[in-house]
Amino acid sequence: MRDDRERLLDILEAIERIEKYTSNGRKAFDDNELIQTWVLHHLQIIGEAVRALSNDTTDSSNEIEWTKIIGMRNILVHNYFSIDTDIVWAVIENDLQNLKTKIQSFLYENPN
Repeated sequence: MRDDRERLLDILEAIERIEKYTSNGRKAFDDNELIQTWVLHHLQIIGEAVRALSNDTTDSSNEIEWTKIIGMRNILVHNYFSIDTDIVWAVIENDLQNLKTKIQSFLYENPN
């Protein structure tokens, strides 16, 4: 069974994979269904990893909006045909880097 540290590393890996395929900007994202699918898949991975974190981890890093991340995952999984790509892109542009930074800091401050 994966522990919280592994799950946090999974989140970082998913963010990096999203960054890799969205670096060419919004137009490339809008024009390429495979990139959209790639991004949605990795956002789901992030949500699944967050959903499985222990309360100890989420309570000790309450500056991260864990419930919103889980909510996004639920929308991606259960309302797949009504996903708004504008919202997805806003998450990519406005939220992922901040989440990445906070998780990296958390892992640095909690090495075990």
